[in-house]
Amino acid sequence: MASLDVIVVEDVADVRLGCLQALALEGIKATGYDSVEAVPMPLSRDFPGIVVSDIRLPKMDGMSFLAKLTDYDSDLPVIMITGHGDVATAVQAMRDGAYDFIQKPFNSQHFVDVAKRALEKRRLAMEARRLRRQIAVKGDLESRIIGRSTTVAELRELVGSIAAVPTDVMISGETGTGKELIAKCLHDLSGRRGPFVALNCGSLPETLFESEIFGHEAGAFSGATKQRIGKIEYANGGTLFLDEIESMPIAMQVKFLRVLQERVIERLGSNKVIPVDFRVIAATKEDLLQLSKKGAFRRDLHFRLNIATIDLPPLRNRKEDIQLLFEYFVNQASARLNRPAPPIRDRAIRELIAHDWPGNVRELGNQAERYVLGLKSAPNHEAASGPIPLAAAVEGFERSLIAEELRRNDGNISKTAEAMAIAKTTLFDKIKKYDIRIREV
Repeated sequence: MASLDVIVVEDVADVRLGCLQALALEGIKATGYDSVEAVPMPLSRDFPGIVVSDIRLPKMDGMSFLAKLTDYDSDLPVIMITGHGDVATAVQAMRDGAYDFIQKPFNSQHFVDVAKRALEKRRLAMEARRLRRQIAVKGDLESRIIGRSTTVAELRELVGSIAAVPTDVMISGETGTGKELIAKCLHDLSGRRGPFVALNCGSLPETLFESEIFGHEAGAFSGATKQRIGKIEYANGGTLFLDEIESMPIAMQVKFLRVLQERVIERLGSNKVIPVDFRVIAATKEDLLQLSKKGAFRRDLHFRLNIATIDLPPLRNRKEDIQLLFEYFVNQASARLNRPAPPIRDRAIRELIAHDWPGNVRELGNQAERYVLGLKSAPNHEAASGPIPLAAAVEGFERSLIAEELRRNDGNISKTAEAMAIAKTTLFDKIKKYDIRIREV
């Protein structure tokens, strides 16, 4: 129970102190406020605790506060404190969604007992919510992060495990590996109610960067005729996705680091400090640690962002997913272009597997669209009209077959070697050669 919190809103100091002391003696963490306006809002939908509020309060009263809380999270238990003449109002509060009410003057043990029951209800509701989210995450991720390889299965598991955790995330990977897709999955499954705001740091000139990310007031500089809300402020309550963060100007990195640490911003031309609640997902195709050693990226910003990391594999390292991905992209392109999906020939698959895919999944998607349009399928641009090298085709198929058989046997080396009628030592060598990641079972 100690892991859950209690917010007590009571304007009478002695009553508020008595509630806090009674809870503290039971090892329950509680925070007191003398008005609704003093409570940090909005509370997270996953706020780990309950709210206790007097009905009669200065400014916003307890009934209005109850309506605001239940509208935001109907599962949040709210206990109302009522005076002798407010019983009818308290009964109405129960009808409006309050968990229970306590009439003044009340015994401290009775207050603690009611609070404990409410905390237990909150704990069970949050556990049920977590389980529902896990089930939804698994199904959603399998339809969005396509692939049967062990690498992709591990990627889905990692995304699902950190999606709802309010920590910043760093995604690294080559161009075209799907960094923005992963960022959107993290946001969509996070439970955050705010928007997903994307900004490509490499596409902005340095002179506009500060205004774009922090916003500005009218008259802040020449041409600033009206107020502008910056990307950070717009992402309040949601997620800010910074692609190609390695391109962020050094001077801006200093200012952005301060925002990450303090979670406040100031618009250009203003001295007003604005609190912001946002999650940062940064993406890079570079090694930021190496850049920081060269002085091209601030080391302190790298360490601040490098908390939860996701490394996306290039397509050439998971060729067993190519056929499934290509079929998916062909069906997508067919629907988008309103054209029938052409049959996918074996030769087309051989060509795809033999290619190194420097543009990764994005390049494969473009190739699928060409295929639907009936344009010449030639991913091997250096020898588009020539035959596929036999060695490349054989290696591609061999890697795909081994990976598929390993998946079928849950990573069991002995069973896989037996099914493929090869020695275990030979299988080990090929796994190492093709850099196939497996899980021993």
